[in-house]
Amino acid sequence: MLAICPGSFDPIHHGHLEIIARASALFDDVIVGVAHNSSKKYLFSLQERVNLVERSLAERGITTVKVEVIPPGVLLAQWAQEHGAQVLVKGLRSGADYEYEAPMASMNRHLANLETVFLAGEDRFGGVSSTIIREVASLGGDVSVYVPRVVSDALVAKHSQVSTDNTIA
Repeated sequence: MLAICPGSFDPIHHGHLEIIARASALFDDVIVGVAHNSSKKYLFSLQERVNLVERSLAERGITTVKVEVIPPGVLLAQWAQEHGAQVLVKGLRSGADYEYEAPMASMNRHLANLETVFLAGEDRFGGVSSTIIREVASLGGDVSVYVPRVVSDALVAKHSQVSTDNTIA
């Protein structure tokens, strides 16, 4: 059975990787679908995010998972159906995540007979989100405990580049 783990992964962190690893143990095949929404502002470009996901999976030893881009403007349910997926896998940190995800799961089931499997994230990643990681890293905070080394290095490089770009001469 093919499962898809969708997300924007800006950036990918250990909470994402934990869910992907567990999905790869549960399903025959797993695709990590990296999404890009043109109305959203990302720290990393689509290609950078794909590269960081691939390198993070390799760093964690997860070699059985494919990484693909979910094209903008395409319904996730349609894209999953075109790939032959029967399941979406979503990680939940809290009840708030469930409240956000449940209506989408219902719509995906309606649109494409696509089931959503919710996996409860490990407690140690409960407060971790890409948004918080980006914010803390932008202010010079150390987020290396929450992200793979390749992501930590990329965040430092990205923020030092932004600092240099914003320096007044």
